Amino acid sequence: MSLVHLSDSNFKKEVLESDLPVLVDFSASWCGPCKAITPIVEDLAREYEGKFKICKLDIDEGQSTASTYGIMSVPTLMIFKNAKVAEQIVGAVGKDQLKQKIEANL
Repeated sequence: MSLVHLSDSNFKKEVLESDLPVLVDFSASWCGPCKAITPIVEDLAREYEGKFKICKLDIDEGQSTASTYGIMSVPTLMIFKNAKVAEQIVGAVGKDQLKQKIEANL
């Protein structure tokens, strides 16, 4: 499974109805810092497969969802547990910091 690509149409099913906690990377194709953390997010998707769902939402393709969650800058990473936002991280962060947030929400 690894990295799940989200859209407005599958966000509810993949994130809000997930049995696992979910990390959503709100990003954009034109965003330099977003491109910089993509390999980290992809590594984490493989590393936590089956324990934590890792997803990516391009805000230009998922404008309604990005608006719903008040995404003002990218990258913004949100961890969802039980259909609620448990953590929010704005800006590009390192793998260790992301792993700490994931581990805290397992």
